[in-house]
Order: sequence, then structure tokens, then C-alpha cells
Amino acid sequence: MKIDKTDRQILDILQENGRISNAELARRINMSPPPTLERVKKLERNGIIQKYVALTDPAKLGLSCFTYVEVTLVRHGREGVERFMKAITTLDEVMECHHITGGADFMLKVANHDIPDYENFVLHKLTALPEVQHLKTMVVLSTLKYETAMPTEHKSSDSE
Repeated sequence: MKIDKTDRQILDILQENGRISNAELARRINMSPPPTLERVKKLERNGIIQKYVALTDPAKLGLSCFTYVEVTLVRHGREGVERFMKAITTLDEVMECHHITGGADFMLKVANHDIPDYENFVLHKLTALPEVQHLKTMVVLSTLKYETAMPTEHKSSDSE
């Protein structure tokens, strides 16, 4: 699917406010509601819009300890990597998991209530996975920028 300027406008607006009404979205992109809704549905059908979520305040949920954890596996065979990938998706504390290049195999973003909670997570969940050989933890001291919206301006992919 080619994404044009109007699709990019829709994506920018929906990433800012996923609860906007179709009528308001249509008004903001200078289009009538029926074709606006059809464009949104097409973006959804093609997997460009994957889901709609509510962003929460971590502090109000008691989450104040965020870490990035480099994970090195014992072996790099397909079966071990797949077992790790399957297991890591079951751990609620893991917000993100990326298969990476470099000195480690995976990079995790982990959310915990505090350092003792993180320690418990490492000792009883993460290192309990038989594929894990080594961890390197970086604790987030403060967050200077936090964005959830993907940039939509990519001139080379415009169909116009």
C-alpha cells in the first residue's frame, strides 16, 4: 500500500489522539467523513494501524524503576533463540524486547516498582530462563524524551 500525504495526516492525528471522532478527523484533513473512514479502515486492514491504546502514567501505577537489559544467550542455535523469544513474551515486566547485533543478543526494556522488585524479577524470572548466560543492566535515571508516535514524513515513499 502506498501512503500519500492525506494518509500521513491521518496517521499523525490518530497517533496524537486515537479517540478523535471520524467527523473531527475528516474536518481536520478537509475531507468528508465517509472517505475519511474508508482511509482509516484501509490503514487498519493493511496493518499500518496495528492497534489503539491508552497511554498510562507509570508513576501513578507505582512503576518508578525502568531498566534496559542486555541479554546474552548461552547458545545461538535457532531452538534456543526461539525458546527465549517465546518465554520473554510471557513476562509482564518486559515492555520491549529487541533482537540486536553487537555484544549482546537481546535488549529489553523492563518496568518495575523499585530496585528490589527489579532484583526479584532478575533472580526469579529472567535468569531462571535456561537460555540466559549473561545480563548487563542500565538503570534509567531520568527520561528527557518519550515519544510513542512514529514519524510519518518519508518523502521517498510518497506516491504523489
